[in-house]
Amino acid sequence: MEPVEIIEDGVLLRPWREADTDAVYRACQDPDIQRWTTVPRPYLPEHAHGFVTEVSGRAWADGTGAPFAVCDPATGQLLGSCGLVSIGDAGTGVIGYWTAPWARGRGVTVRAARAVARWSFDTLGLRRLIWQAEVGNHASRLVALRAGFRIDGRLRMVDGTPNDGADGWIGSLLPGEVPEPGSTGPAGPGTLAARRAAVFGRPQPTLFATARSGELRLRPMEEQDLDAVVETCRDPETIRWTTVPDPYERADAQWYQGFSQEAWARGDDACFVIADPDDRYAGSIDLRLSPADPLLADVGFMTAPAARGRGYMPAALAALSAWGITTLGLARIEWKANVGNTASRRAAEKAGFGFEGTARGGVQHRGERVDVWVAALLAKDLT
Repeated sequence: MEPVEIIEDGVLLRPWREADTDAVYRACQDPDIQRWTTVPRPYLPEHAHGFVTEVSGRAWADGTGAPFAVCDPATGQLLGSCGLVSIGDAGTGVIGYWTAPWARGRGVTVRAARAVARWSFDTLGLRRLIWQAEVGNHASRLVALRAGFRIDGRLRMVDGTPNDGADGWIGSLLPGEVPEPGSTGPAGPGTLAARRAAVFGRPQPTLFATARSGELRLRPMEEQDLDAVVETCRDPETIRWTTVPDPYERADAQWYQGFSQEAWARGDDACFVIADPDDRYAGSIDLRLSPADPLLADVGFMTAPAARGRGYMPAALAALSAWGITTLGLARIEWKANVGNTASRRAAEKAGFGFEGTARGGVQHRGERVDVWVAALLAKDLT
């Protein structure tokens, strides 16, 4: 296959040249490129030279790929990489890209990905493009969405991720689905998808809440919390009102710590430890985003036995809910608890949740359907 050049929507896509070696080497020192792509680590000058002089040319010659340097058409400056990392016999191509650190925030890779997609369909006659990224790479996911890809799901232990055995997102794009040059397209700036990509694409933050006895921190779970989590989950009241495993072992707490990290990476659950003024474990609280309604979430929590009655949970719940509404753009946060769990209900009502009623047989609890109380906090309740 003969290499080509494409100029579209303010970007130039051209074959790689030996003169690109230094810029590729400099770009691939970037921690995000090393974290989320399969470039060698450490990335050496000979890796850059081999890519631009041998690997890229071989892909074109063999017809197995179409790697492009993404450049500024006016200055020639290298802005990134975008192209087909593989071309299959069945008319399917796999797209891959990275953006040089000095070119980020300008929509360069979105425009390049659209141009590659349009060329793949119109010139190569491909039937489908595939995008894949390791779960947690929200920047790549946002580019894919803006380029018109539909995120089809998640693959467990996907091949070709920088961390062997990691889960990956997968998306597809068909002819006729590429947004037109210059159009905002889906997931544009200011959309809910863009806001959440910015949040979940960074490390989980620490939130703060003020209780009667001092300032609380809502932070990710740490190794130091595990023994207190086990103690809390063995408490009769916790077992009675929640669905934690019974008996509860340290391995369950370790599993939950890993689950919390994975949930943040996926962007569908924010799990926090509530730490008291001395940074001791005082409870756990989760904000779970609805897979069906992007403006809806529900909250669940438990308090360590030694921390009960101190006003910690209402303060933490209010802080987390305010963060969910103002930062994640939620319109409604729901609280549910088994009928009779008056301590949980008091915490929710003190945090501003409005009681709405009883859902008969509302949840599955330890092998049977039970009635639950329902309350909610709306975005307008914060104004």
